Amino acid sequence: MPIFNNIKNLRLKRDVTQEELAEAVNVSRQTIIAIEKGNYTPSLMLAMQLANFFKVSIEDIFYIS
Repeated sequence: MPIFNNIKNLRLKRDVTQEELAEAVNVSRQTIIAIEKGNYTPSLMLAMQLANFFKVSIEDIFYIS
């Protein structure tokens, strides 16, 4: 069952680059690209860091369609 996300939309709304987001959550830019494309499902820790960065719940970022 695929997991979808709103990372790109949230990132663009905050005017944050992939590189800036990657640095903020201590991953590579390639990891952010893979998450945005749906090619990588992050660990719970990374999902929590992303939610904290955007100040939203994990469920606001990741969902199952």
